[in-house]
Amino acid sequence: MYDCRKVVKVARKIIDEPSEDVVANARKDRADKRGPLGRFTLFMRQVVAELKKVVTPTRKELISFTLVVLVFVIIMMALVSGLDWVFSFVVNIVFGNGTPA
Repeated sequence: MYDCRKVVKVARKIIDEPSEDVVANARKDRADKRGPLGRFTLFMRQVVAELKKVVTPTRKELISFTLVVLVFVIIMMALVSGLDWVFSFVVNIVFGNGTPA
């Protein structure tokens, strides 16, 4: 018989455990009481490491992402403008158009 709960426990345990190099780096960093310059240097090294992970989009991806954003913004502008027009029309009907009676 196959026990799914056991598989889930093992999988969750594997996912929750950080890799050994992360733990080693954290212990090393914690062991070193760094001054302001050391903390800044560590921060800059971490920034550079994160920037190395960034993947720049291709020209085709960039154009398609830009078009998606522009179309979305145009649709939202039309929706908000339409709602503004409807609400102002309703307010003018309910409260009058602002001219004295």
